[in-house]
Amino acid sequence: MHRVAVIIPARYNSSRFPGKPLADLKGKNIIQHVYEQALKASLVDMVLVATDDKRIIDAVTAFGGKAVLTSGSHASGTDRIAEAAGDLECEFVVNVQGDEPFIRPEMIDDVVNLLYNDNRVSISTLAKKITDINEVLSPHIVKVVMDDEGFALYFSRSPIPYYRDEWSDLNNIKFKDHDTVVYKHVGIYGFRKDALLKFSTMDRGRLEDVEKLEQLRALASGMKIKVRETEFNTFGIDTIEDLKRAEDLFVI
Repeated sequence: MHRVAVIIPARYNSSRFPGKPLADLKGKNIIQHVYEQALKASLVDMVLVATDDKRIIDAVTAFGGKAVLTSGSHASGTDRIAEAAGDLECEFVVNVQGDEPFIRPEMIDDVVNLLYNDNRVSISTLAKKITDINEVLSPHIVKVVMDDEGFALYFSRSPIPYYRDEWSDLNNIKFKDHDTVVYKHVGIYGFRKDALLKFSTMDRGRLEDVEKLEQLRALASGMKIKVRETEFNTFGIDTIEDLKRAEDLFVI
């Protein structure tokens, strides 16, 4: 049995960047970069791409990778990997986004270790300390707060925790990273396989609908999400402009 499987969801028809997984980045398509980074993780037994398009299947097969065709009607990458995981004999599943060629093997191992080391954990993920006030204020950057053991209390697009005395005027925030601690969520997830399959069958909740964050469905249901701080940043490619930026930044 493969104890740890990395499944990379890759949808062809992205609204902002159709064909994104097959876009070229320094001589390899994006999905190949992600796949090869996942293979480097020391705790991973297998890597699999889950896609809705034969063109991606063919591209992954061409570079020697493994891929499986899934439904074209999934609402999220999590639903897609749940379908793929259903046929796998594994204990843990790591969801690595198919548009993040800068994912580090260490990040994958970190989320696996959170599952290994604590039986209470259904889902594991990462967070990074924010040092830029623009990220604190941006609704595109998801923030997370944790309890004393590292379990997520809440995820939000709003600034959390809210520093009442220092931030009374959000247009004039004084941000001092030595005494203002805010974490941004880094979107890699580890799942116990049974938790993943359960999650994929659950109805969307009110908080998820409000914030448009599917991890709130898990929290609202009582699932335990454990968070580990990481030193690494990732960079997802959502647009052509992001791809140009990635070409400038690309060093692995």
